[in-house]
Amino acid sequence: MSDTLEKYPQTIDPYLDMIAGQRMDLTKFRYKNFDELKLYCYRVAGTVGLMTQNVMGIDAFYEAASWIEVPDISEAAVALGIANQLTNILRDVGEDRHRGRIYLPQDEIKQFGYSEEELLLGEINNQWKNLMAFQLNRAREWFKNSEEGIKWLSADARWPVWTSLRLYRKILNSIENLDYDVFNNRAYVNKTIKAFEIPISFLISRFK
Repeated sequence: MSDTLEKYPQTIDPYLDMIAGQRMDLTKFRYKNFDELKLYCYRVAGTVGLMTQNVMGIDAFYEAASWIEVPDISEAAVALGIANQLTNILRDVGEDRHRGRIYLPQDEIKQFGYSEEELLLGEINNQWKNLMAFQLNRAREWFKNSEEGIKWLSADARWPVWTSLRLYRKILNSIENLDYDVFNNRAYVNKTIKAFEIPISFLISRFK
């Protein structure tokens, strides 16, 4: 770690924040609202974006072009981490309930007319589907917010980041294809789709 910090200067705050997020999992099993959940997602996943952005680096062209103002891409990096974590949460609802954990915001569960008791029983009804559709749309917004930062990254970093983003976002599609039944199924992206996405992501990384 010290070698990384020396080669790619950065604050250690994201590392400390991640540890704080891991500690949350020791004692916190419910989240009152999205603000609480967003903090958790930032700590355990958004921090990864901050840890890696200097390692990936800014494209040499932009760094050399003094007439181009390179923006701070930290917000986009954090957004991708939060989007990924929200996707994990939605995919793993069924598994997490067996561990006594519910990451979906309590106020939103109530808002959609669903209940914690129904979730623990794995009950699928219209209220559940509406709740999940809302959660998926929010995760997609976080993915969208992250896209703007990728074009500034060094050329060899853009392709894997685009591939990761697009494949992880497709887990949300898989949840929809399961009709939101994440209690009895695990949403994933099959190998055929992955094979198509890799060259598509390459092209996007070069032209977007």
